Amino acid sequence: MQIHVNGRQMEVVKDSTIGDLLNRFNIQEKLVVVEQNKQIINKVVYNQTTLTDGDVIEIVHFVGGG
Repeated sequence: MQIHVNGRQMEVVKDSTIGDLLNRFNIQEKLVVVEQNKQIINKVVYNQTTLTDGDVIEIVHFVGGG
């Protein structure tokens, strides 16, 4: 299955979730906001939100500093 993540096309296994995708990139859920097809997804449902062919995913990282 093909999806786009932050502008790059990639392949994922059918029935993968947003949680699976974050694990694949070794990203902690609490440090990001995920948008699926222009809708922000609540963190509590990352592991239940299934990816579908053609999805456009944006992962936004929080960066501290001053």
